[in-house]
Amino acid sequence: MGMTITEKILADHAGKKEVYPGELITAKIDLAMANDVTAPLAIRILEKYGINRVFDPERIALVLSHFVPAKDIKSAEQAKMVRDFARRHNIKWFFQEGEGIEHTILPEQGIVVAGDLVVGADSHTCTYGGIGAFATGVGSTDIAYAMATGEIWLKVPQSMKFVFYGKLQPWVSGKDLILYTIGQIGVDGALYKAMEFEGEAIRDLSIEQRLTIANMAIEAGGKSGIIAPDEKTIDYLSRRAKKPWKVYQSDPDAQYEVIYEWDASKIEPLVAWPYLPSNVHPVSQSTHINVDQAFIGSCTNGRLEDLRIAAQVLKGKKVHPYTRCIVIPASKQVYMQALKEGLIDIFIEAGCVVSVSTCGPCLGGHMGILAEGERCISTSNRNFPGRMGHPKSEAYLANPAVVAASAVLGRIAHPEEVVKKEELEGVFA
Repeated sequence: MGMTITEKILADHAGKKEVYPGELITAKIDLAMANDVTAPLAIRILEKYGINRVFDPERIALVLSHFVPAKDIKSAEQAKMVRDFARRHNIKWFFQEGEGIEHTILPEQGIVVAGDLVVGADSHTCTYGGIGAFATGVGSTDIAYAMATGEIWLKVPQSMKFVFYGKLQPWVSGKDLILYTIGQIGVDGALYKAMEFEGEAIRDLSIEQRLTIANMAIEAGGKSGIIAPDEKTIDYLSRRAKKPWKVYQSDPDAQYEVIYEWDASKIEPLVAWPYLPSNVHPVSQSTHINVDQAFIGSCTNGRLEDLRIAAQVLKGKKVHPYTRCIVIPASKQVYMQALKEGLIDIFIEAGCVVSVSTCGPCLGGHMGILAEGERCISTSNRNFPGRMGHPKSEAYLANPAVVAASAVLGRIAHPEEVVKKEELEGVFA
């Protein structure tokens, strides 16, 4: 019997010829990752048990991303603990404040590559499946074990396949495909499953948009999200990989728990209403909703392509006088390239606030907290009660074009309400 791409990666890392769904395995990892929120917990565990060395300082990544630049004394202490640990153990992949968000940095800099097995103390570690890695979030105790031993134990997940055929409409993106998926199966519809995406519409997506899809697999309960590498993936890796990669593909006779097939050409831009990512509605049914804030950024949609699309909408426009728009590039590299291309000028001239790279408002951390009763439309990944601020605030999730258009009109809006066809400048065919 054939194996899925996920099963093949896990089998190789477990030193086995084959693995089966439900099987418990111990696997060697290629990278362990933690951030300024989760690493201190792991560090304390290592110290508690007197473990004073890591398995390999070149296969650990520590990223200060969530509450930095430090928003208060506690945040500063957390960051200092991680910084001291990284210095003490000579951690190769240590990223200071302003370098960016781990789920953007690690693929962008070629630290994670196709075929890797990556565990991270952050639920959105599944992002790296967009380039054909098996990546999953684990707890800080598991990360402490992984940093000490270079191994992790896992239950092999069953795989689900999601096939999107057809061509996307203008202004529809990978964000809409994953919102559509979550809307169809629910926030627990893929509980502890490997979500595998394929089809014409997926192949047409950029690597950045594939990373967005994998990023939100966890919002359907998935253990991981994954897209098999193709020529776009190889091109992406060849320009940045810091190590060799391995391409895995699912066998034709691989077994899936379920296969969904959807016509992507029928999907319009979508909005997830509070308080679940599965509460999905077409933007055309959402235009009556006023917003106080628009946020463009996060590990989901703060990459260069996302900023280009948002700038295309905002160019020559002004943010609504009673709406604030916050733009946060997801990495320093993204920020610098956005500066070179004039995107930052477009945002500032439109009336946006542009911040140093950080998670910030996505998790209700800082740089854009919502007050009671306020509404935000966001390119981020979660909209649970209190996610972005006050428990009685509301977060709506959408792609960068929709968020930018909403910032201009002060209500949820389709980009076509703001951008004339002659202004598209080749962004969409």
